[in-house]
Amino acid sequence: MRLLVDTRVLLWWLADSQKLSATHRSLIQEEKNTALVSSVAVAEVAIKSSLGKLNAPKMTEEFLIDEGFTLLPLDVRHAAVLRDLPWHHRDPFDRMLVAQCIVEQVPILTVDDRIRAYDVDTA
Repeated sequence: MRLLVDTRVLLWWLADSQKLSATHRSLIQEEKNTALVSSVAVAEVAIKSSLGKLNAPKMTEEFLIDEGFTLLPLDVRHAAVLRDLPWHHRDPFDRMLVAQCIVEQVPILTVDDRIRAYDVDTA
């Protein structure tokens, strides 16, 4: 199964944090699953790191692939969905992740209740 890892879950995974649920850890580790990381999450981490709001590793393509993730770029199909997306969430990064889930028809691994308000599968 393909699944999208949201930014917070990704950071917890990379830090081997106890905050990462056993379910999320298992879904990411499961060999038959393809854990996707969006270019949106990479941009969010880069911006917040540059502002000093976040201390995170540099998320290069090589680094993320070495961590076992498959990269999902944001494309025009994803961006077009944003126009009609309900405003359950004001965070533009999270809204873009939701749009990607809708277009790609994949669940998202998240702990954000505002994302769960959208018509997307969550775990």
